[in-house]
Amino acid sequence: MSKAPIGSKANPSEFDVIEKLGDDEPYFVIRAHDPLSSALVELHAYIGAGQAGAAHNKLAEIMALTSARAPRPASSPKYRETFAISLAMEQWRDTHSD
Repeated sequence: MSKAPIGSKANPSEFDVIEKLGDDEPYFVIRAHDPLSSALVELHAYIGAGQAGAAHNKLAEIMALTSARAPRPASSPKYRETFAISLAMEQWRDTHSD
C-alpha cells in the first residue's frame, strides 16, 4: 500500500494547523476536489514567498481558467459563506494577537 499524499488527513503536512486552531478561530479548507485548488494553493505560496512575478502569472492562469465558465454561479450560497468566513477571519485577527 502506498503512503497517503502529503497534506492529506492520513499524512498531514509538517505545518498543518487543524489541531492548533482555537475553538473561535475561523478557517477555510480548499480540497483537492475543487478544480482551482492546486492553482490557489500555489498562488498563496508565491505571494507568501514574495515572488510577485510568479504570483501574477499564476493569477492570470486562474483568471483564464474561470473566464469561460466559473466553477459555480456567483449567486451560490457557498460563495456568500466564503465571504462571511473572510470577514470573520479579518475580525478575529483584529481581536487576537500572537
